[in-house]
Amino acid sequence: MTIKKTFTQLQKELVQCRICPRLVEHREKTAREKRRAYRDWSYWGKPVPSLGTRSARLLILGLAPAGHGANRTGRMFTGDRSGDFLYDTLHRFDFCSQPTSRDLEDGLQLRDAYITAALHCAPPLKKPTRQELMDCRHYLRWELKLLNRVGVVVALGRIAWQAYWWARRELQWHVPKPLPNFAHASSYQLDEKTTLIASYHPSQQNTQTGRLTKKMFDRVFEMAREELTTDS
Repeated sequence: MTIKKTFTQLQKELVQCRICPRLVEHREKTAREKRRAYRDWSYWGKPVPSLGTRSARLLILGLAPAGHGANRTGRMFTGDRSGDFLYDTLHRFDFCSQPTSRDLEDGLQLRDAYITAALHCAPPLKKPTRQELMDCRHYLRWELKLLNRVGVVVALGRIAWQAYWWARRELQWHVPKPLPNFAHASSYQLDEKTTLIASYHPSQQNTQTGRLTKKMFDRVFEMAREELTTDS
């Protein structure tokens, strides 16, 4: 089996996943009931596939799709304020083709970047269970093995940070003891070619309260760009 087929198989299997009953019920109920502002939309209502190509050198790991964001549009960080915050920043650092992300047909393309999540279904109250995160790491482990050009990993939020370390441990890759603490804009050299950078998640709760500002978020992707430039 070729790498290309394996990568296609991963996305196909992911979109068809029904392992977690609570998540299946919630994502489909949200898609049926809809939010009034989106009543004319045909919601995606399935696990949201990752975005990007396997040649990417920047891996961005988020938490989970929003019920009326990616669960509606079918694309990571698309259709909500978190996505607006993220893609505007990625565009300014030349990691994507445009500063906005509205729907699957808007023409957005990532540049040397790949976006995935610790959980691919929208969880109730934005809070996944430990078992749901564990079940979904199957896909993250698969992705980590296929994305063999990654030089920088950006973990958006503490849960993504922890999910990445757990995935590495389950793959029997090097994991330091004790684990590095999560702190915004902190970095850890995973090996001679890969750096892990922590960031607060660009959720509305963080951006509207000032916990995460544009300047703080810019610093994370400035670090990522510097690492990739040095590596090249």
